[in-house]
Amino acid sequence: MATEKPHSPKVLNNTATSKKMNGSASKSDVKSILITQPKPENDKNPYTDLARKFGLTIEFKPFIHLEPLSPREFRKWKINPADFTAVVFTSRGAVDQFFKLCDELRVKISPDLKYYCMSEAIALYLQKYILYRKRKVFHGDGTFQGITEVIEKHYDGEKFLIPCSDNHKSDFSDYFKKMKYVFAEAVIFKTVSATITEKELRRFDMVVFFTPAGVNALRQNFPGFRQRGMKIGAFGPLTTQAVIDAGLKLDVQAPAPGTPSMTMAIESYLQNN
Repeated sequence: MATEKPHSPKVLNNTATSKKMNGSASKSDVKSILITQPKPENDKNPYTDLARKFGLTIEFKPFIHLEPLSPREFRKWKINPADFTAVVFTSRGAVDQFFKLCDELRVKISPDLKYYCMSEAIALYLQKYILYRKRKVFHGDGTFQGITEVIEKHYDGEKFLIPCSDNHKSDFSDYFKKMKYVFAEAVIFKTVSATITEKELRRFDMVVFFTPAGVNALRQNFPGFRQRGMKIGAFGPLTTQAVIDAGLKLDVQAPAPGTPSMTMAIESYLQNN
């Protein structure tokens, strides 16, 4: 559900977002890969290992970014945060934007408001805005199942508010409907397509997508896009379906049996093609 703090897309030709590392040569024709996500904070990540092992050039550029809604835009949803007794956070960016909106809308946050956070890191981040008390701040282990287990354990008739983006997944709404909990989704971010030229895109032998919105951004930038020999990777069933719906050939899919991560799926492809 989105995400961490929104950021402007980086230009591939003018930023140090790529790491080129020489290692064992790959049998595949794929030598350069574009990952449509932000670059990891440090080199200790699976993509670095993958690049070294196969002598790849791997670059990172999100095809989308999230922009906060203005108070005027938010009012269109006719949602008053003060009407809710619990809020669910899935990212630190959502925490920042929620409190910023409440301040701009002059909404007084109840000291009894409960906070359910996807991970402990997000829960601890709340200390930036509230007095952290265990009796009203709960967190999961970073997974959807983990946070729902925590919600069920501490549920006491709350009315839940879920800050999200305009292209959020339906996981939480489906869950709350199933449990018959009172809830509302509050759109606080809008998804904006990043700008990328076809010249930039054609530098890569493979492009890997992680969200349907990323695939849609490709279609928006290039309405008549022809894949030619470019390989396409997709993470997750919704992204996979978006690639298929776009009329593109899917070459790498994750998670899959034996390859639960995207880096493992790419490695398997390189070894077998």
